[in-house]
Amino acid sequence: MTDQARINREGARPASLFERADAAFGIGAVRAPALPPVPPVSEPVRRVVASAPPQSAAPNGTTPPQAAPQPELPRPVAFCGPFAAIDRDHLRDSGLTVPEDPVTGLLEEFRIVKRELLADARAEDTPLARRILVCSPHPGEGKTYCATNLAIALAAERGLEVLLVDADVVKPTVARRLGIAAEQGLMDALADPALNVESLVIRTDIEGLFVLPAGTASTLDAEYLASARTGDVLDRLTRGAPNRILIFDTPPALAASPAAELAAHVGQALLVVRADETARAALEDAQQLLSACLDIKLLLNASRYSPSGRRFGTYGAKGI
Repeated sequence: MTDQARINREGARPASLFERADAAFGIGAVRAPALPPVPPVSEPVRRVVASAPPQSAAPNGTTPPQAAPQPELPRPVAFCGPFAAIDRDHLRDSGLTVPEDPVTGLLEEFRIVKRELLADARAEDTPLARRILVCSPHPGEGKTYCATNLAIALAAERGLEVLLVDADVVKPTVARRLGIAAEQGLMDALADPALNVESLVIRTDIEGLFVLPAGTASTLDAEYLASARTGDVLDRLTRGAPNRILIFDTPPALAASPAAELAAHVGQALLVVRADETARAALEDAQQLLSACLDIKLLLNASRYSPSGRRFGTYGAKGI
């Protein structure tokens, strides 16, 4: 080998890995692939990140896309009717529970009833489930007595608003039992679309308890209750108010039609029957009339016998 050949060999660039592979395996020359032409971009490309806060304007003066606004939850209407103080002595004379009095066996019984009603209302968690109809097959079986005591017991729950609605437009007695005066009420709100029902709700001095009187009676009461206006009024009372319970005292199911009409607007119905007086046939007929409500419960009133011997109100009493 000549010196020149040795110089050329020593001075030559060492073969790369690809060149040596080509010499050994004949893979051919390795060339970079041709890239497609890049299209011209008139404006800078932006990437909108959903979690990034919206900006008022981009550097080039254009407005970036804004996120869609979230729908607002409906706000409950506030009861803004007149105020009335309830005479506690009148409650006692009527045999009703008094919030400030010691716990009685009667109150304990209604505590059991309200627990089941509240459990079902909270499980469903709908405005319909928070509307409870109280009815009986015949007059004199204690529906108004039970509805009023139930409303007072429910009002004792912390953070709960209870609206006792006198829907017995034939013989309204809720206001009289509570010892308060009432003029306009439910039927006036149904008859006059310009009248806001919340302005007719009476605020009482029992915390959490409100009363909507029956209002002015007319010959068209059944037609008003069957109209679409009833649904609108009741929706207004319960919309956006998960801590509000409505108790409806209705006429007896077998005596007048309002109970059957209102059954389609409630999620629970409490059918009051009187022990040793209400016939089974009357109970079945009343249940059929209330069948628009899918959850009908039975409340036995004036029962003097318990198979287990259970008797509330004696534990802790003097001398026991």
